[in-house]
Amino acid sequence: MKTQLQQFWNDEDGATAIEYGLIAGLIAVAIIATLTAVGTDLKAMFKAVSDAIKGGTSAGAPGTGGTP
Repeated sequence: MKTQLQQFWNDEDGATAIEYGLIAGLIAVAIIATLTAVGTDLKAMFKAVSDAIKGGTSAGAPGTGGTP
């Protein structure tokens, strides 16, 4: 019984699993933060494109006065 308790006390498999879980959680938070920031930029870019299309001009097109 004493040897079983010592083996249980010295077993570090659970600690390793918890560490991997924490690392995976931090990576997930970083991915979510990055995608949120990129999503906001993409939304602004698509709005600018949509506004340009609705205005009937596109920047850089010949004869529209846009900058190439």
